[in-house]
Amino acid sequence: MLTLYAHPLASNCHKVLIALYESGTAFDVHRIDLGREADRALMASLTPLGKMPALRDGDRVVAETSVIIEYLDLHHPGPRRMVPADPDAALEVRVWDRIMDAHVAAAFQPVVDARLFMDPAAEAPVTAHARRQLDRAYGALDRRLAGRAWLAGDFSLADCSAAPALFYAGVIHPFDGHPNLAAYFDRLLARPSVARVVAECRPWLEMFPFADLMPDRLRYGEEG
Repeated sequence: MLTLYAHPLASNCHKVLIALYESGTAFDVHRIDLGREADRALMASLTPLGKMPALRDGDRVVAETSVIIEYLDLHHPGPRRMVPADPDAALEVRVWDRIMDAHVAAAFQPVVDARLFMDPAAEAPVTAHARRQLDRAYGALDRRLAGRAWLAGDFSLADCSAAPALFYAGVIHPFDGHPNLAAYFDRLLARPSVARVVAECRPWLEMFPFADLMPDRLRYGEEG
């Protein structure tokens, strides 16, 4: 049995959970609270940087979200691969996976960090910088999604990455003026694997520092 070390609020854990639900692979979740010293020590023993998530498969532990999902394709495949077997198609998927992680999720995370860990005066400039970065990423995504249902062919690693990144980034910087991106986010929310992850994280959303800004359909599962 696979074991995923994760927290239900963490976007990078959501990414792997979506892939697991897509594959239908059986697994257990070991819930991690990095506020606890014992859990920090556990993650430090499992991954190079002590970060969630980690996947244990027998004696083997796999770290880093994209690598975990490719590992699942290799060793616990579902009805469709999250990274295509064709090398050129796989490269396209990996490009958009990297864009989602490095230019959407990574743009938003400093805003959370500013709210939680920095002097209050830091939040406004950090947020302004994040909005500029997200504007650039949103524009690229909107162009990419013209005439496409998913980012790179069929639902893939790239979309597993997109769902949690957009779920949180859209709270501080909505998709206004990007109709293709907004429609894509709606498709993501309707995907059963994504809907399940969102439903499972809702009891924890009160811990999210910008929960009060979330639209009702995200926070409560209903339209406002």
